[in-house]
Amino acid sequence: MASIEMIVAARARLRGHARRTPLLSSPFLNEIAGRRLFVKAECLQHSGSFKFRGGWSAVSGLDPAVRSKGVIAFSSGNHAQGVALAAKLHNIPSVIIMPSDAPKLKIANTRAFGAEVVLYDRVNEDRDEIGARLSAERGLTLIKPFDEPLVIAGQGTTGLEISEQAEEEGVTSAEVLVPCGGGGLTSGIALALEASAPGFRVRPCEPKDFDDTTRSLASGKIERNAAVSGSICDAIVTPQPGTITFPILKRLAGAGIVVTDEEALRAMALAFSRLKIVVEPGGAVALAAALFHGDALESNTIVAVTSGGNVDADIFATALGRYG
Repeated sequence: MASIEMIVAARARLRGHARRTPLLSSPFLNEIAGRRLFVKAECLQHSGSFKFRGGWSAVSGLDPAVRSKGVIAFSSGNHAQGVALAAKLHNIPSVIIMPSDAPKLKIANTRAFGAEVVLYDRVNEDRDEIGARLSAERGLTLIKPFDEPLVIAGQGTTGLEISEQAEEEGVTSAEVLVPCGGGGLTSGIALALEASAPGFRVRPCEPKDFDDTTRSLASGKIERNAAVSGSICDAIVTPQPGTITFPILKRLAGAGIVVTDEEALRAMALAFSRLKIVVEPGGAVALAAALFHGDALESNTIVAVTSGGNVDADIFATALGRYG
């Protein structure tokens, strides 16, 4: 299982490789949110999202003999890029299985990092079968996107940075809003904050109709989504919480917050105009929750993680056209 000791070890392996992303603020966003708001800009991380942390943590944590044979991963884009870049920097092969409807930018970037991209139809094909076959044929090691302790540990380094940066700002208690798919980032941050900033509480944030974690926390057991696609927040559309991540969230997280696609687009436009950062829809849901769902919040200080910035130009233009 993932632990604070693993997160600290992952941070040591990431030192000199991952960026310490900034904690941003804007008086304009504070006014909209009605409280003090900080934004942890993981969209500025290598490969354009927090996923590089988990990718590097997992690849660097493998036995060298196993690592040399290469790795394989499933992803709609951000985990793909994080693992592909980590593999490239370790000079090993990588195969990434991606849905054919993934954003074109994410597919192109994954290939640019040197990965072999295998596209599949997420409705009619079984990615697990494809992955199992390729792993067996080539001796590749599977790096799961969230239900993997080494990945969770890497993502948890974000939480260590949040606690340090918040302390520099004189903040000792806050709600930390995190975009949540399978829960790797959310659970990793929760574990890190439990140890380093106990006055902070994680809140998962999800898109409408893909709120499996929110519903699971409410019921106390893992709930599945009815659909596997249909939101512009592709980066965090997952069938259900992970079997490793959910127990962590059940123990440490507050209630989930659900936002609409339109709220995510509006948050993207505000992030660009007020913070000068580019955020993708799935990466913007925590900021949307902070700005537009104040009635669901309890703290006067909020940290919202913008988890990724790999957005196709047409979606970004839509956000700016409607709300810029």
